[in-house]
Amino acid sequence: MDATTAPHHIPPEMPQYGETYHVFELMQNMLEQLLIHQPKDPIPFMISHLQQDNDNVPKIVILGPPASGKTTIAMWLCKHLSSNLVTVENLIAREFSSLAEVAGKHYQKMKKLSSTQLIKLIQERLKEGDCVRQGWILDGIPETREQALSIQTLGITPRHVIVLSAPDTVLIERNLGKRIDPQTREIYHTTFDWPSESEIQNRLIVPGGISELETARKLLEYHRNIIRILPAYPKILKVINADQPCVDVFYQALTYVQTNHRSNAPFTPRVLLCGPMGSGKSLQAALLAQKYGLVNVPDSIIMKVLSQRLSQQDSIQKGWVLHGFPKDLDQAHMLNSLGFQPNRVFFLNVPFDSVIERLTLRRIDPVTGERYHLMYKPPPTVEIKARLLQNPKDTEEQVKLKMDLFYRNSLELEEFYEHTITLNADQDPYTVFEYIESGIINPLPKKVP
Repeated sequence: MDATTAPHHIPPEMPQYGETYHVFELMQNMLEQLLIHQPKDPIPFMISHLQQDNDNVPKIVILGPPASGKTTIAMWLCKHLSSNLVTVENLIAREFSSLAEVAGKHYQKMKKLSSTQLIKLIQERLKEGDCVRQGWILDGIPETREQALSIQTLGITPRHVIVLSAPDTVLIERNLGKRIDPQTREIYHTTFDWPSESEIQNRLIVPGGISELETARKLLEYHRNIIRILPAYPKILKVINADQPCVDVFYQALTYVQTNHRSNAPFTPRVLLCGPMGSGKSLQAALLAQKYGLVNVPDSIIMKVLSQRLSQQDSIQKGWVLHGFPKDLDQAHMLNSLGFQPNRVFFLNVPFDSVIERLTLRRIDPVTGERYHLMYKPPPTVEIKARLLQNPKDTEEQVKLKMDLFYRNSLELEEFYEHTITLNADQDPYTVFEYIESGIINPLPKKVP
């Protein structure tokens, strides 16, 4: 495009469509796959890729030392996300696979697989329909840096990598009490996680290789390898402390794998700040406008003028922050019907007593026009204090009326806007701003049932 004709007038529908349907990410993923696989005929390849519709399925690697609980966490994530668990054991146990048959015989003899065998088994497994449709979770794979790089070379790229960590002394003690259910492969512990059913208790077995000496040897090997594996996943890695209840570890892992990584897609913020009067909406809007150049649109502007303002080129290119509007569901529907859908909606929560304190103590000096607050910014002299006036809208009765009106409408607004972010606004305004800024910069979390 000819830069001399800039700025180009972009219809507001275009960026909204791109963001709604993730067009940038779609094209980026297709380009990555083309460069990795380099098909002779790109068009059928891209059609096949689009038909798979699996860009957002789980693709997770869970690593950790022996007894860190990685298999338990991996199994729980698989159940929660309806995904597929991939381990060395279930790779070599697969039926109707000549690769698995050969690898199984090698594993029985040598008690381990070569990296080449493991990579081929993974490649074969991840091409199968259930892994393509539902995604996969690699448990304890890769084991070495060479395996990590080989997997990446094949175009197998995880979206999230979790590394569990705990002190070696804890892991050795934990490993001594490990027991396995041979039917379900569920892992139990004599101290921390003993099954209540006697039937399960009776069939539990002691796994091999859990003595103190053997565990120490495995830990040494793990530490030697993990420091070389981690640099292969610089931006998608999260370390979780495994020396805590398993449920806590699981929820931290689940929260992480449900997050979307920041995209390189161009993003134009369209921010809606909702909250009762006195919640600090105007200040937060001003801070956003100052730092990011967003068009600050106050609630005093009427709908016709609002539509004209949001249609102007600076609003389309830079984005906008709207505060105090819409006030109810009808106004929200009207805003949407005009084509102005926010892509970030924040609700600023402040306790009723704090709002009363913020607003009813506001005063103005009729002589100088200076604004004061009897608690946070008191007048410097008794003379000035004596002549201060209160705005009629700041009386306790008026504040209560407006608060009641806001809360009657806020529930409908929260239901209308699907992805809302609720913040505690009863704290330092710059702390609130940091939370809002984080909510704008980072992708919205995925909602997984």
